[in-house]
Amino acid sequence: MLVIGLMSGTSADGIDAALVEWPDTQVATPFRLVAHAHLAHPALLQQRIHTLAAGGVPGPDVLREVASLDVELGERFAEAALAAAKAAGLTIDRVDGVASHGQTIAHHPEHRASLQIGDPSVIAERTGRTTIADFRPRDLALGGEGAPLAPFFHWAALSGDNENRVALNLGGIANISWLPRTGDPDSVVAFDTGPANSLIDGVISLASEGREAMDLDGARAARGRVDDLLLHKLMDDEYLAKPPPKSTGRERYGTAEARSLLAKSRSVERALDDLVATLVAFTAESIGRACRELLPREDPAAQQIDRLIIGGGGAHNPVLVEAISCALPAVAVDRFDDHGVPAQAAEAMAFSLMGRNALLGVPNHLPRCTGASRAAVLGEITPGHPRPTA
Repeated sequence: MLVIGLMSGTSADGIDAALVEWPDTQVATPFRLVAHAHLAHPALLQQRIHTLAAGGVPGPDVLREVASLDVELGERFAEAALAAAKAAGLTIDRVDGVASHGQTIAHHPEHRASLQIGDPSVIAERTGRTTIADFRPRDLALGGEGAPLAPFFHWAALSGDNENRVALNLGGIANISWLPRTGDPDSVVAFDTGPANSLIDGVISLASEGREAMDLDGARAARGRVDDLLLHKLMDDEYLAKPPPKSTGRERYGTAEARSLLAKSRSVERALDDLVATLVAFTAESIGRACRELLPREDPAAQQIDRLIIGGGGAHNPVLVEAISCALPAVAVDRFDDHGVPAQAAEAMAFSLMGRNALLGVPNHLPRCTGASRAAVLGEITPGHPRPTA
């Protein structure tokens, strides 16, 4: 079965599209990444998404902006799906379905609510393929957090070899999936640990007035010095101590928080590079604390982490990866790519798998990871066009 997965994360820098070939049965292996495409967002579109998610759109204009971006992003998701099929050398009618995570603009599990935009009807019309979207609401309706959802793919693709593993995704937000050596899906634990790139990218973009979007290759962090006092304050965060299941997003670690951190740093004449270095240390230490303190510890000897597997955009930041390695010194560290899952395509591949399962009518999440009361089929299906007859 050929399914295209679409993902735009909290960084909102663009859309990843992964065309994956899956077995037609309930098992997920063997699978094959056929093609991957990335559609970068124009800077203005990224800014609009971040402004909306941060509550920066004036009250009378909010609903118009939500509706407008819903359609505009639907068009771009469709464009990314078509690009993936083209990269594979296939016509889009060969594809069985398109699975879109959408663009998160609000995530409030305390209200059983999460909002993703990118109209699936637009995707289905432009591609002609059955489209699966809105994966989070069913999990929320079952009492879950609606996130994280990628652990279902992490368990299917990255567990094994008689090792206790942790899959770490470094997107805007960092999330981990505990993959025990038993391979038992009911024993997988996953949650958002806190920020990954969102605050780092945020302060750089604000300080440079948009001229820089990220700390390329960790250059600023490498030049900077960690402010231990600020790091201590950042680590005194109630979210970090909260036990899983839990999830978070830009509403907590987004533009508003980045703006506040930058303003306070300027008020004490803290250099931008020092702030970035401190935020890298914050990300690394919050991940380390989560692995040390929040993973299952019924039998500490059996729960030792053997391997940390890193994916997401942050996997390309050597300073961040090194800081995480230092926070977990006894753990082997490698990349998603080393296990046949290209880091940039990983989240899109996850939604490709979830879409495939939705089309098959079989569960596509891990309830223990989100807190849902039972396993279910997540995603709402928008039918595509009939396939052309021979």
